[in-house]
Amino acid sequence: MASPEVENLQAVPAHVAIIMDGNGRWALARGLPRLAGHRAGTENLRRVIEACIEFGIQYLTIYAFSTENWGRPEEEVQGLMKIFEDVIDRELQELHDQGVQMRHIGRLDRLSPEFRQKVLHALEYTKHNTRLILNVAFNYGGRDEIVNAIQCMIRDGLQPEEITVEVVNRYLFTAGVPDPDLIIRTSGELRGSNFLIWQGAYSEWYFPPVYWPDFDKEQLRLALEEYSHRERRYGRVSPVSNTTST
Repeated sequence: MASPEVENLQAVPAHVAIIMDGNGRWALARGLPRLAGHRAGTENLRRVIEACIEFGIQYLTIYAFSTENWGRPEEEVQGLMKIFEDVIDRELQELHDQGVQMRHIGRLDRLSPEFRQKVLHALEYTKHNTRLILNVAFNYGGRDEIVNAIQCMIRDGLQPEEITVEVVNRYLFTAGVPDPDLIIRTSGELRGSNFLIWQGAYSEWYFPPVYWPDFDKEQLRLALEEYSHRERRYGRVSPVSNTTST
């Protein structure tokens, strides 16, 4: 039986994507080093995953590390890599027990061999789970994804007239995953930041003014409530607006 919180929502998106922004500012506001904010952000991810399962969301995509994040100070980048490795070590079994299937979107080539192997193991270990599909965008960029898709289509010898929206979808890192219904960016920043450029063409966006470590179950419920009141028209007009008097 669905919880009262779910029953009160008019519509629950099948696919939610989140730009987990504000970890560093959350830490600095508390007089802590930026890495402390990233650790708090990974702790919060567990709670949000549990809330997504409770709300009946089928797909969750998180922006964990972008292709541009390599330009951050070396100390921060290496600290992030260590945090992400620790998360896999600590959380993998719990995610598996909850029925979460982990998928990776992006590239793994810049990861250390040890870290890459941990990621591949997590993907293999959880591949039969179906309760929630968790797409982790790591070393991911929307432009890089589209360039990669074009390169692959050329290598496969596709002719221009063969390239359709459906074909492009099959060559993206997210092949087989429906486009996100709702994209959330925490911290109040109003940017897409190279995230799911193709897939988010008709997504609804929501920008809560809270940093990611403070984005809890209640904040997610508010996002879903806002989504449930929106009318998705995909470039068309609503049936009411389209009616004309005789």
